[in-house]
Formats: sequence, C-alpha cells, structure tokens
Amino acid sequence: MKKLRKSLLAVVLLASVVLQACGSGGGSGDNQGAVAEDGKGSGEKVKIKWATWGNPGELTRFQEFTKDFNSRHPDIEAELIPIPGEYDQKILTQLTGGTAPDVFYAGDGFVVKLIENKSIEEMTPRMTAADSKIKPDDYFEGLWGAAKRDGKIYGVPVDCNPMVLWYNKKVLNDAGITEMPADLQAKGQWTWDAFKGMVEKIRDSKKYGYVLDNSWNSYYSWVTSNGGKVYDDNGKFIGYDDPKSKEAFQFLYDNVKEKNITFAGTLPKGQGGDAMFMSNQVGFVGAGRWYLPLFKKNSSLEYDVVTWPTNTGNKIEPAGIPTAFLVMNSASKHKDAAYTFYSEFLSSDGQKFRLQGGGNAVPSVQGVDDVVLEGNLPEHAQLFLDAREVGYSLTPFEAGIPGLSTDITSKFEALWLKNGELDASLKDIQEMANKKIDDYKNGK
Repeated sequence: MKKLRKSLLAVVLLASVVLQACGSGGGSGDNQGAVAEDGKGSGEKVKIKWATWGNPGELTRFQEFTKDFNSRHPDIEAELIPIPGEYDQKILTQLTGGTAPDVFYAGDGFVVKLIENKSIEEMTPRMTAADSKIKPDDYFEGLWGAAKRDGKIYGVPVDCNPMVLWYNKKVLNDAGITEMPADLQAKGQWTWDAFKGMVEKIRDSKKYGYVLDNSWNSYYSWVTSNGGKVYDDNGKFIGYDDPKSKEAFQFLYDNVKEKNITFAGTLPKGQGGDAMFMSNQVGFVGAGRWYLPLFKKNSSLEYDVVTWPTNTGNKIEPAGIPTAFLVMNSASKHKDAAYTFYSEFLSSDGQKFRLQGGGNAVPSVQGVDDVVLEGNLPEHAQLFLDAREVGYSLTPFEAGIPGLSTDITSKFEALWLKNGELDASLKDIQEMANKKIDDYKNGK
C-alpha cells in the first residue's frame, strides 16, 4: 500500500510539472490567445488585413504606407486588400461570411448601415484612452457626419475633400475675363453675380461655362452658399419650403436654361468635365483636391481654385465636403493590432505620409496643413483649408436613410435631362425624401 501511494504521488507530481510547462510555453488556452493578440513573446506575427477602394495612384500610396507600417512593427503584418468595384456589397458579403478585413473604408452612407447592424466597433473608448495616438479633438468637427451617433464615434474621417470651383485660366482669358475668381474672392467680391457674368462670357466664346455634376455636394453647396438649408433641425427635407434653398435651385435651373451651366449628363458622349477642362473647353468644374494629381501632369494647363461664390454678403459660406471613414470590424480577432494600424493611418504622421507630394485630399486631422500648401499648387491652395474650416460632410439625416441620396440625385437627373419644371420637381423630391425618412423611422 505504501509503495502504491508513493507511485500515485509521483504520477501527480509529474502531471503537475507537465501542466505548468504547457501553461508557460504554449497550448490553446486563454493565455496563449492573449499573447497572440499583442504579438509579443509568441514568436509569430499578428496578421491583419485592411481594405479600401482607390485609383492606381491612391493604391500605390496605400501600399507604400502599409510597407512602411510593417517595417516599423515587426510583430504585426498588415496586408492591403484593394476592392475596385461593388465595394459595399463585397464588404457586406465578407462580414456575413466572417472573412471581412480587420479595418476598412466606409462611405458616408455605408457607415450608417454598419453602425445599425453592429458590424463595426465603437471607437470612442480606444480614442479617449490615455495612450491613444489619436484623440477625438484632433479632427475637424464638421467632418464627423454620419460616423458619430449620440456622441459615440464609429469611424474617423481618413482625410477630406472640401468642394471648391476649379477654373481654367486660359478659358477665362479667352472669354475676355481679366480679373480671376480667386482675386475677387480675396476682396470679398466673389458673388453669384460675378460668377454668372463669367459663365455668360464663356458661353458666348462658344465654350462651356460650368459643368454641374449630379451629386449632393454640388447641389447643396449652392444652397448653403445662399444661406439656405436642405434639412431642418428635425431631419426633414426642406429644399422646397426653404426660400433660400429654392432660390439656389432656381439659380441653377435658370442658368442651365440659358446654357451658362451644363449638366454633366448632357456633355458629348465619352466626355467628362475633367477631360474637357484639360482640353480648354470648360471654364469651371466643382470638385475637391482629387483633381490635383491629374491636372498637374498637364504642364500646359493653367488652373487655380476658388471657394463657392456667395449670395449672402459674406466672403465665404459653407460648402460640401465628401468624406470617407476608417472603421474597425467588430468581429476582428486582433483588435489591439488593428487599432495600432488604425491610429497610425489616421494620425497626423499617417496623413502626412499619404498626402504629401501633391496628394489628392486634405487632412482631416489638425497639424499637417503644410501638405496642402507645398509646391504652391494650385496658387490659392489655402482656400482648400478655408473651405474645410466652415464646410460639412453629408448630414446623417440623409446618409442614415438607405438609398435616399441616390433617389434624390436620380430625380435631379431627370429634371435636367427631361427639361422638367423646377417647382413640381423640387416639390416631388421633398415629398419623396420625407416619406422615405418617415417610413424608415417607422420600420417600413
């Protein structure tokens, strides 16, 4: 019996030693998972994936950033997954199948859907942590749009693109215009009347004055440059009821009728406003900084930018700012590593890396405005920053209703293409928008 007890004791002690060794050196327990999460001590890299859309130039810069990030983080390996088409649908399919990237871009309408289906992480706790490289106050208030709900942050603007008017100096000069728009803006004289006078002269010179794109940022910028509102404080569309808003749409309508403004959908087949601008056929196009890499390649092109003309007596008024957000997959298995990438991508250093050298956007974070001013391209690049200070991203009132932006622009497109009647069309748009908003709120 004594020999048996000694043998059993020896077995127990041996088992204890083996278990301790497993606990400290590997296995599949909780402790091992924690080691793999932060990438320290496991001897293996934590692999994360991130996804975005983008043109070849943008994707090249993103690849460079990813490579630089990996070189500075030997414990993390980030992989860029470009998604060139049907972006939203592909991300949704991946989320459903459990294969979505850890971090990814989301547009202003898409982010709302992701918040509501709880696919993405609330970022406020991480951003307000003492050791976070990014803080909510680092970003310009007008850029949060639909990514902030009830004071909670679900996505951070990756950068931004304040809408301005690009103008072709040669086209303006050939039309007999001697004082450039940016010079008038500096004197507080860049008004609707000044703009109309220029596009009339360009039309008379047998060229296109201004190409109107079918987008919320173009339409609403004209409304707010007139001191108007598209939505009231309760989230109702008031583009028909608000006198200032209606006046703005009437201004566009009248100038389209007079051929001072050309709707983009009626341009010659195969031609876009940007291409015709570069071939000296168009005086004004509305866009963000995304045209800079394209325009600066054309050494003979003479161009500059100006903020939206105003009709209020003020030197500058708010205009739209197209914005995308970086979000984190709530099902990510490596959230600490993902947040390291997330915060560095969005930080001042990260945005400087991505946007310097003639980049295609404006920083959303404070402290790196010099990337917009470098090279003095265009001459009045400061106006991008001025527009960012007062501008706005797409309101959650519209972004939060699936399909609403598309439905609104479709009706505007029909107005221009079918030569419709403005009053009836604008009333129809308001009624459609508010019904869609009410139906969504009521769960229909």
